[in-house]
Amino acid sequence: MKRSAGILLYKKENDNFLVLLAHFGGPYWEKKDKGAWSVQKGIVEDGEKVLTAAKREVEEETNLKIVNDIYFLASKKVTNKKLAIMFYSYYDGDISNFKSNTFQLEWPKNSNKIEEFPEMDKIDWFMLDKAKEYIHPTQRFFIEKLEEKIKKGEK
Repeated sequence: MKRSAGILLYKKENDNFLVLLAHFGGPYWEKKDKGAWSVQKGIVEDGEKVLTAAKREVEEETNLKIVNDIYFLASKKVTNKKLAIMFYSYYDGDISNFKSNTFQLEWPKNSNKIEEFPEMDKIDWFMLDKAKEYIHPTQRFFIEKLEEKIKKGEK
């Protein structure tokens, strides 16, 4: 089974908790909003430690460096062939230097023309309720898990 790993970044503003989500890049997601946002995550390579992969994915997809402690959040089978392992960390830094890695895709389809697209085309902070609306449905579980931890007063 493939494993993906990521870090759900959160912060507190006034009395509200917010999470940082990334919008999927590429032509398929271009005009979609609800359900088109994600936690920064990706595949754990063979021999790679899960936490190392999670940190790498955040950096590749956002250009952000995690400086605070990182905690295990939860894991969940998101498809028959993939297990998502999620961590969380407090982050209140500048996100204006956002930059994502890219991928190549034949576009338009059947055109024999290869285009390059950002894996994630933007990032933004969402209040928890809004995040549950905008995140891809297979990842909503992780927002709910973070919300439980916050309500319990856990770090």
